[in-house]
Amino acid sequence: MASAKRRWDLTMGKQSPVGRTSSSRRYFLIAVMLFFFGCLSIYTGKIVTDRHWCSRRLGKRAWLISGRIIDAVVVARILNATLVIPELDHHSFWKDNSDFADIFDVKWFTSSLSRDVTVVKKIPDKVMRSMEKPPYTTRVPRKSAPEYYLDEVLPILRRRHVVQLTKFDFRLANNLDEDSQKLRCHVNYHALRFTRSIQELGQKVVEKMREMSPRFIAVHLRFEPDMLAFSGCYYGGGDKERRELGAIRDRWKTLPDIDADGERSRGKCPLTPHEVGLMLRGLGFGNDSYLYIASGEIYEGNETLQPLRDLFPNMYTKEMLAEIELEPFRTHSSRLAAIDYIVCDESDVFVTNNNGNMARVLAGQRRYMGHKRTIRPNSKKLSSLFKARNQMNWETFSRKVKFHQRGFMGEPEEMRPGRGEFHEFPYACICRKPTNDSSTGAIFNIIDEPKIMGLK
Repeated sequence: MASAKRRWDLTMGKQSPVGRTSSSRRYFLIAVMLFFFGCLSIYTGKIVTDRHWCSRRLGKRAWLISGRIIDAVVVARILNATLVIPELDHHSFWKDNSDFADIFDVKWFTSSLSRDVTVVKKIPDKVMRSMEKPPYTTRVPRKSAPEYYLDEVLPILRRRHVVQLTKFDFRLANNLDEDSQKLRCHVNYHALRFTRSIQELGQKVVEKMREMSPRFIAVHLRFEPDMLAFSGCYYGGGDKERRELGAIRDRWKTLPDIDADGERSRGKCPLTPHEVGLMLRGLGFGNDSYLYIASGEIYEGNETLQPLRDLFPNMYTKEMLAEIELEPFRTHSSRLAAIDYIVCDESDVFVTNNNGNMARVLAGQRRYMGHKRTIRPNSKKLSSLFKARNQMNWETFSRKVKFHQRGFMGEPEEMRPGRGEFHEFPYACICRKPTNDSSTGAIFNIIDEPKIMGLK
């Protein structure tokens, strides 16, 4: 495809190849199935729904879904496509039968994107029945540029009418043109909204935390058995721990054998709840601080949590604050995760124990909506410090924690375009700071740093 044909006019919300009339536009349909490893189908004319052809795992967390949806919308716009509301796998590791509409407000999602991408709830039955064979299947390389979709996917789509893109996770480049980046922000921060029942319960939990304290810390512990097994880390539980976590790890057939001690020294392992508490106390948070714990089932349960509770007695979970109201959500891990997401977003300080999807998306949202502190442990440095903590007094330990955490405290920072993962640093959607050096491009700066709960 000639370079001139790859230029796209984004000024009117819909795309059309430059040099073509609107009447000659080619419209295609995209159906999206978003799993932990999602798949996305593109088609025109003869249509089939993805659920007949895909069987992938849906991630436990609602924020895992959102990242795939964001990029799916952008790809739909690149290809001048219509997006079909996702259908989610009900046979995943987490056994959650929630559909997209059980988690997100579909009507709001559809109307919010009406100027950018057409969204429909389902494909007409008569068109589905006309499907003669499965769609053409291909996998797009990770972080593919828009040109790849136009050069490689679009010709197949025109020729075969049906194309299925499998494992649609991180299949779109991080650095896109400014219009596409702004569309990402529009989808993530405005079009994707939880259902009213989830939103109301999440706000109720926030209000209960505020009734006890005007300010609180939300901690995403990420110390569930699956996370520990996936990390391959060892926490001193002997043969029992190795046997239990090893059995879970065996479910991922492609995971390599790793050196557990080496992973810990390289900062690849989540901190234990006790270590998270020590880090926070070392940073200056007192034992009168209120903590909200966002987590699923903690490995070894209360025994693992007790050292953290000893450091911070005012520690609460959604189950402690809304036990009766949570009953309808008990078997729906994605909806429970959405409630945690709301409370973490509303917190004065958010502490993540794993720099995964939730941490990045939440950090980006907290920057975009108005700067709020997000703390990431410097696990590589803290790991060796925790091993030696009994060899120093508390003042020395605290001083070293503060030193190692420099740059990991969520301070506002200057960002140049193209640096950092976009969902964590949505620079194209935040204010610009003029610079006299035109060769370096614009520098983006987030609003002035607030104090965090009295901690300088």
